[in-house]
Amino acid sequence: MMTGAGGLFEAQAQVQARGEAPPGQAAGLKQVGSALLKVFGFEVYQARLWAEPGFQPDRYEHYRLALELAYLRNLDGAAIAQRSLKEMQRLETLSESQGRQWLADMTRLFPDVRKGDRITGSYQPGRGVSFQLNDRPLGEVNDPAFARLFMGIWLSPRTSEPEMRRQLTGNTAP
Repeated sequence: MMTGAGGLFEAQAQVQARGEAPPGQAAGLKQVGSALLKVFGFEVYQARLWAEPGFQPDRYEHYRLALELAYLRNLDGAAIAQRSLKEMQRLETLSESQGRQWLADMTRLFPDVRKGDRITGSYQPGRGVSFQLNDRPLGEVNDPAFARLFMGIWLSPRTSEPEMRRQLTGNTAP
């Protein structure tokens, strides 16, 4: 029997090697892909996507998903929220009140992150998305439109990072 932090990390590594969702995520999800985000040559985070069997990238909003961002640098939570809203607005026009509400929700939920922290969003189609920091619950947004657009930052065909989408969705064609 494994004990202590070393045993926990070893168990997590074994689960991740099998492609299963990390501890605390929805059972039955399998890893689809991973990608590294670089901005101006600086590594920001390593992203990993888990989805239900049969996952079709162009219909991502119909599948249970978990998207993990493992941060490679320190970032301000409010800046993460503002950038997320900007990316969501690239995908679809939002009303001013909707944008304000969603920014407030994300600002409340997203903490400042340090190098090594992981934020995971667990998406439930038609319901919403819940967030965890290093497997500790942060909260949720029970708004299907928010959840779809939030996941669309990475998974929509109109994402600002099409190469990242390709890698996350397991598409090996360049």
